[in-house]
Amino acid sequence: MNILITGGAGFIGSNLALHLIDLGHEITVLDNLSPQIHGSNPEETSPLYRSIKDKVRFVAGTVCDDAAWREVLPGQHAIVHLAAETGTGQSMYEIKRYVDINIGGTGLMLDLLANTDHQVKKVVVASSRSIYGEGKYFSETLGIVYPCARKESDMKAGNFDLMCAQSGEVLKLLATDEESKIHPSSVYGITKQNQEQMVLTVCKSLNIGAIALRYQNVYGPGQSLSNPYTGILSIFSTRIKNGNGINIFEDGKESRDFVYIDDIVRATTAALLADEVRDEVFGIGAGIATDVLTVAETLVRNYGVEVPITVTGAFRIGDIRHNFADLSKANRMLGFSPQVSFDEGIRNFSAWVDQQEVQVDTYDASIAEMSKRGLFK
Repeated sequence: MNILITGGAGFIGSNLALHLIDLGHEITVLDNLSPQIHGSNPEETSPLYRSIKDKVRFVAGTVCDDAAWREVLPGQHAIVHLAAETGTGQSMYEIKRYVDINIGGTGLMLDLLANTDHQVKKVVVASSRSIYGEGKYFSETLGIVYPCARKESDMKAGNFDLMCAQSGEVLKLLATDEESKIHPSSVYGITKQNQEQMVLTVCKSLNIGAIALRYQNVYGPGQSLSNPYTGILSIFSTRIKNGNGINIFEDGKESRDFVYIDDIVRATTAALLADEVRDEVFGIGAGIATDVLTVAETLVRNYGVEVPITVTGAFRIGDIRHNFADLSKANRMLGFSPQVSFDEGIRNFSAWVDQQEVQVDTYDASIAEMSKRGLFK
């Protein structure tokens, strides 16, 4: 097939492009080479871009540009729509940018699919676990519950766990499935919810097969080490490599589902090539919850650099407590199951970081930005 990948020079997109090329597909990439991800001179500062630039048809442009879309759409059989602004914290104060790119760019793509001649038969859109907000829980009193965002007053008092509204008991974490309640707690989550709803609704009306993949926390070699709004593995790694201590939010027991990049590529490829699967959403992750303190301790051990790890009790507005994916639907319909364990993935990631130039640590500046706006307590 001829496949268009928006955001195809990014972390997920570049890895996916190389894999699809190996499978014999022709790849076009539309990417604006954002300096926050690729640096000021991508030819020198972006190994992700350099890995694909001679193997794909590359078009520099933004998904908000009608002319760029009209340049890349002709002749495409499928689209993997990855281009988006990412990061829950930043989304809470760069609201217009997130809405313009994530929702506006997706709207422009769909408008052209609805109103121009094309050959597109499949669209896969990158959604996010952030659309759920808090995940799925069990209460001995109420049964299955989907808690709303935690109260700032509770977290200031050091009460970070989610409690049953009726009995006051600590709720038991369950895997979040695709039928779980959608109630995002950040602007980023809201835009991803809009993206997947728009794609599924419009594509169905156009008889284009559409799939939304709700990615959990993706990590692996090639992830940006300079972007302070990327995943915590990269943030912590850059801190450690600079000899800076790691400040753990809340009590360190908050958890995430960390899924290795190769597994994300496998899942996305399966969704793209499954002709019979359409109008569906899938949660994609490792299916295991790992707490943040364990992540920090593992990275310090892997790098052999002794830096202090401090559990601070501080917190960010919009952060969730827990969420990990129920993979049963993805396994049943896409044949997807993760192949890389957290221990193996973190070893691979750490070994790659050890080979990279140490990046400037801009994490404190990002925290200062959020503090100034009342989003970090």
